[in-house]
Amino acid sequence: MAQKEEKIMTLNPDKNKTGVNIDKDKYDIIKQAIRQVFKERKEISYSTLTNIIKARLANNFTGSIRWYVEIVKLDMEARKMIERIPDTKPQMYRYKGK
Repeated sequence: MAQKEEKIMTLNPDKNKTGVNIDKDKYDIIKQAIRQVFKERKEISYSTLTNIIKARLANNFTGSIRWYVEIVKLDMEARKMIERIPDTKPQMYRYKGK
């Protein structure tokens, strides 16, 4: 019998919205990729972050990388791991740790 996929319920920084229940393995892959990009850059826009991760994971990830990056990025914002930099166009983000 196949082993059941472990899930994680993500958070959303907008308290009026709920997170989503996703595969923990995919969450961990995307979270690690986001952390890696932030080791290389102090600040980054969402589109640049997504494009870098798509290029790195294109051949090794099943599913919409853009969608997973958005969900995990929102979760990391809600957990105060990354933050939006105020008054930036396009919206910029910085890593806060954890």
